[in-house]
This record gives sequence, structure tokens and C-alpha cells, in this order.
Amino acid sequence: MDYGYANARIRGMKSRLLSHGALDELIMMPDIDSLVVELEKTPYRDDVVEASGKYSGVYCIEYALRKNFTRTFKKILGFVEGTPAERYIRIFLRRWDVQNIKTILRGKGIHATAEEIVECLVPVGDLDDVALGEMIKQPDVRAVIDLMATLYIEYAKPLTLQFKNYADEHNLVILECALDRFYYDSALSAVKGNSYDERFIRKILQWEIDIINLKTALRMVRDKVGMEEAENFFIPGGLRLDMDDLAAILETKSVKGALDKLRDTPYDFMTDIHEDHLRKEKISELEKKLDRFLIKKGLDAFNGDPLSIAITIGYFWAKYNEITNIRVIARCKTADVPEEGLRGELFYA
Repeated sequence: MDYGYANARIRGMKSRLLSHGALDELIMMPDIDSLVVELEKTPYRDDVVEASGKYSGVYCIEYALRKNFTRTFKKILGFVEGTPAERYIRIFLRRWDVQNIKTILRGKGIHATAEEIVECLVPVGDLDDVALGEMIKQPDVRAVIDLMATLYIEYAKPLTLQFKNYADEHNLVILECALDRFYYDSALSAVKGNSYDERFIRKILQWEIDIINLKTALRMVRDKVGMEEAENFFIPGGLRLDMDDLAAILETKSVKGALDKLRDTPYDFMTDIHEDHLRKEKISELEKKLDRFLIKKGLDAFNGDPLSIAITIGYFWAKYNEITNIRVIARCKTADVPEEGLRGELFYA
């Protein structure tokens, strides 16, 4: 297809992303209220103004960011509607269907109110406000899954298959992992072709699977979980790490041993970590490294074929990174985190 028009629009949108200087201005705000005021001077203005009529503080910012993200990608879908690009973009946006389902299931698990659940949703995938609203009305996890099956929502299948295991253990991670495996299996199946676009998207998805599996493996190593139990939580189809590689990581039984197994792989940067984190088996810094690696891979899409889906994928990751950074700044302001600590949590694209 001719990506010229779509990519020209997306380049224009990319030019309105916040610069490093603009992010620094947000960081320098003394408190959450001044941060809200500063955001009104950015392209987030309309969303912040709308949010200010309903919420204050960090809740105002969180609402504005969700609204902006949803509006941005619905706009992009609008100018690629009916083209192959729409199908490719929807592959990435469906992860928010998965995230929204997880949010609803978690809400039901802790008896959150409908209002509390709605405030956490990002309805930018295939599940619209009506479907999500009906799911929220259900009294419990089982009822949500039953309704999804009645509405022929495809994610009901993996949830139904794993419901007995969830009911036996009352562990939502079982259902969440089933959703992730289903999403990535479906996404990879949709890009099996040999075109530039499909090869490009397939590789990004496989990087993601590796990162998710590595995070899972590190947690399992820390918690002394064996492969027999852990393999049910891994996602097949990664780019560099297969099940044998993950099993070898688990067999080391230590975070240091796990990192040693990553030498001579694209993830050997993980071995550069403070000795104190290794001794205490603190994996939060390692997870941050993995998140930043994945964002960098996504942003590298801007260097892909300028007349392909690559530009849109690059923008997706750039926007995601920007919103993540703003959210981190807002939460750190609420928690009175010092500037040095706040900056350490950000990733400058």
C-alpha cells in the first residue's frame, strides 16, 4: 500500500511529542498541582482541562493521559481505515484489550467499584466502551468470562480453559498468563507472511515475548520456582530465548547465575548491575533495564523503511514512552521522590 499520506500525518504527530527540555520542565515543577498547570501548556492541554473538571492531582493526570492515548490512536486508525495498515496497527492496540480485561478481572477479584475499574481502562482496542461496560457490571470473575463467551469475545476461550486452575488456586496470574499467551499466539499468526511489514512486526512481537519471559524467569529464580511449574507461565515464540534457554536460566537457582546465562546474547547488558542488587536478588533494576531495552527496540522502528508500517510502530512506542514518563513524574511528585531518584526512573527517547 501507499503509506505516504499516513506516514506524513504521523511524522507531524511525532513532531509534537515532548522534547527532553519539556520533560525537564515537568520534572522541575515543585508539586503535583503545578505539574497539572504545566501540562496545560503542552499538547495534553485539552485532556488535562477535561480531566480537571472531574479529578485533581495525580488522578487528573492519569485520566488525561488515558484519554489522550485513546484519542491519539483512534485518530490514527481513522486515516488508515480500510487499508492493510489498519490490520497491523490493530495487532498492537489489541494488547489494551488484554490489559482492560486484566483490569476488570483484578477489579472483580478485589471487589472494586465499577467507577474505580472504569477509571483504569484504555478503550483503544477492539473492545468498545459498551462491551467493557457490560463486563464491568458482572458480579465476579466467572460471570465476566461467561459474558465474554456469550458476546463471542475471543479472549473468553483461554480464560475458560484455565478457569478451573484459577478456581483451585485463586491466583489471577493464571488467567493473566493465559491472556498473554493467547494474544501473542494470535498476533504472530496474523503476521506469518514474508512481506517487509509482516517480518518487521513479527520481530517486534518476538522481542516483546523474550522480555516478558526474561522478567518471568528472573522472578521465578528469585522465588526458587522450578521449570515444571514455571513453564506454564512462559510464552512460546520468542526471538532469541526458547524453552531450553529459559529452563537453563531457572536451573542456575540464583539471579547472578541467571545473568551469566545471558552472556553472548542480545541481553548481556543485564550483567552490568550493581553488586548490591545481585546479593539481595533485587530484580526491579533488571526489569527497568529490560523495559528500556524494549522501548529502544520499538523506537528503532523510525529507522525502518519510510514507506512501511515501521513509522507508525515507532510512533506507537514513542507515544507510549512519553506517557509512561509523564506518569512516572506525576507519581514521584505525589510521593515526594527527590529529583535524582525521579530522573533515574525515566527513559529519554
